[in-house]
Amino acid sequence: VTLVGPEGAGKTTALEKLVLDWAKGERLQSFSCVFHFRLKELNCLQEMLSLETLLLRHGRVPLESLPAVLQNSSQVLLVLDDLHVCGQSLDPSAHAPCDDPSQVVSLGCLVASLLHGSLLRGASFVVASRHTGDLKFLTGTQMEVLGFLKPQREAYFNHFFTDPAVANRALAHMEKTLGFYDFCTSPRFCWTVCSLYEPLMEAGEKLPETVSQLCVGVVVYLIGKLPLTAARSRELMLALGKMSSHCFLNQRLSCTTEEIASFGLEKFLDAVAVFLQVDGQQLDRHVFSFPSLILQEFLLAVSYFWNDSTPESTEEVIAQLRGRTQLFDAFLSALSEPVQRRPLEAVLGEPNDDLVADFKRWFRRSSEEALRGYQKDQHHRCFHLLHQAQNKSLVKEIITPAARVGCSYGGLGLRECVVLNYVVESLGEMDLLNLYRARSLTEEQVEALAPAMSLSREIIRGITTELDLTQTALGDEKFQILSVGLRDCKLTTLKLEVCALTELSGGHLASVLSSSTSQLQLLTMRHNEIGDQGFIKLSAGLCSPHCQLQELHLQSCKLTAASMAALSAALTSGQSELKKVDLSLNSIGLPGAASVCEALQHPACKLRSLVLFDCGLTGECCQPFMEALMSEHCCLAELDLSVNSLGQEGALLLGQALRRPGCPVEKLGLQRCELSEPVFEEMGSLLRSGSSLLKSLSLGLNGVGDLGVKPLWEAVAHPNCLLEELDVEMTDLTDACMEDLSAALRATKTLRNLGLSNNTLSDASAAALVQA
Repeated sequence: VTLVGPEGAGKTTALEKLVLDWAKGERLQSFSCVFHFRLKELNCLQEMLSLETLLLRHGRVPLESLPAVLQNSSQVLLVLDDLHVCGQSLDPSAHAPCDDPSQVVSLGCLVASLLHGSLLRGASFVVASRHTGDLKFLTGTQMEVLGFLKPQREAYFNHFFTDPAVANRALAHMEKTLGFYDFCTSPRFCWTVCSLYEPLMEAGEKLPETVSQLCVGVVVYLIGKLPLTAARSRELMLALGKMSSHCFLNQRLSCTTEEIASFGLEKFLDAVAVFLQVDGQQLDRHVFSFPSLILQEFLLAVSYFWNDSTPESTEEVIAQLRGRTQLFDAFLSALSEPVQRRPLEAVLGEPNDDLVADFKRWFRRSSEEALRGYQKDQHHRCFHLLHQAQNKSLVKEIITPAARVGCSYGGLGLRECVVLNYVVESLGEMDLLNLYRARSLTEEQVEALAPAMSLSREIIRGITTELDLTQTALGDEKFQILSVGLRDCKLTTLKLEVCALTELSGGHLASVLSSSTSQLQLLTMRHNEIGDQGFIKLSAGLCSPHCQLQELHLQSCKLTAASMAALSAALTSGQSELKKVDLSLNSIGLPGAASVCEALQHPACKLRSLVLFDCGLTGECCQPFMEALMSEHCCLAELDLSVNSLGQEGALLLGQALRRPGCPVEKLGLQRCELSEPVFEEMGSLLRSGSSLLKSLSLGLNGVGDLGVKPLWEAVAHPNCLLEELDVEMTDLTDACMEDLSAALRATKTLRNLGLSNNTLSDASAAALVQA
């Protein structure tokens, strides 16, 4: 089993808990031996190892027990943490496989030989790693350790802060200013944020606005834990910076005792544990690493600016670290601003002014070059550095009228939305906000960009044609504001399902549909209390010559027969382009059905699909439907009357209408309509007649049994039947129908989809179906 996840997600904690549970006798008791190795410690030993040495020295197996362990490998579980620091490829072809437990090989070869089974064959493994190419060489189960997502962060903050109001304020601030960074999933990072926020909130001080400000607070806090002068603290920062640079340039995650001495940290051994993570049991086996890559990068930036000598130029340093660090230049940007670095100056003294000036020159030069081009990634990088600097005057200096900030910013992540919004707010206005190809902006992204949108004279959204506001509790007041923009946009699809809209929004929608610039073609409003008065207002918009709406979905909108006349008027106005209307879960009854059926017979009505699922219809309603379907002007291709009490007499009336030569209905839904065997006989006869155009038929949830459904099997086998879809779910079928069903499947030339769910069919039926 491989646990995969980013730094600080909890992989090591999970492995330690696993080993502890085994030791306590609570889990994994089928294993007689469990060995837990941290490869970060072993890697720093920089020595060749045999499996025997690994188990004896680092696994603490008594010498006399070693043969039993090697001979009973199926009872051994090896837990390997930090697989990503192994230093050598785990590709089995990259090593000569080792099968001798006493053979001395490199750590990479030893691990590869274990994982691929040439050593300790039959043993089980749980390994943990960050994402790396070496994972492709591992078989077995891979599990993602996600760390803290938003619900877990909320739970953590509520547990950390005893006052719920304080917890909510802290979490809201963190989500707004830092929640777009991947490292916010780290439980350790959440602990750091909470620990820093707590004293600031108690003192009534301002909370950090950027990750740079957060790191400034952390470092100042840690330095405060040490009894050091400003000069000694500065010396410590330079030594930590050397270690950080060494790890980044050599792609190392840790250093040995000898290595940290070469950086000048031997003078600060008492302080090391404040800034570094120390692993190992014995003094000569200590392994030192930074607890966080973020802190490692920040300390590197601090050591650069507070270096009294003049090292390489900014451009040279950034070029060396390109591809190895993520936030180094952003931290330099923040620390180049006096307001941002002031807390550090209080404990370290003044930085090197020459280096700060050199960075500013580089930043201006590289930003001008980036903004002259059309590479959006370079624009985003420039904006990110400006955001970390938190200097609005600097934004105006960098982003001049000559800058090409009108290039497309599609494909934005949440962080890009936040920093782009900061730039626009700093400028005060924007001529053009180009969001071309921004197809899938989330609610959080839109919220982050909203101020920038309000400051932009023109916004390009390119090919965006759909707006989905489902379950947003929009309400009438907010929708009224939104409707102003909807009158003049390129949207073709608008989804307003479960949005707490009432009859007031019906008038706003009518104004949208009546707009000469509206291109809306599909509108869904399921589960809103529009009511009859709201729908009557909306229907006025359907009568407008400008209305282009083709599909209207109004499931469960508190409609009755009182508003159906307005719909009928719209359908027969000669202006309506409506092709599909779904009125499911509304109590329209006989009077409402009669109004709609009257419209279906009008030559101006273009309706091709009508869905009246569970609308309180009875057998009496089938008379107006029969008359509509018999009309030469009716063009209805789909009719769904499912979950209505139509009964035998009503359904037979429908069958009579469907026999009319030229009847356009191709799809018919009659699920749970209290149908009887004669109705199934009529449908079977209809399908065999050669006059029906039916291609889809749903008759499920009518319990007529095997004999009742038999006429349908005979129809399916008939050459005149055009049926492509048939649903007979829950019609009380048994294995007795299989002979007729199998014969139908063998004979049919058209059937493509058959629904048999929730019938009493056994394994024998399954075998017969496969044979057919």
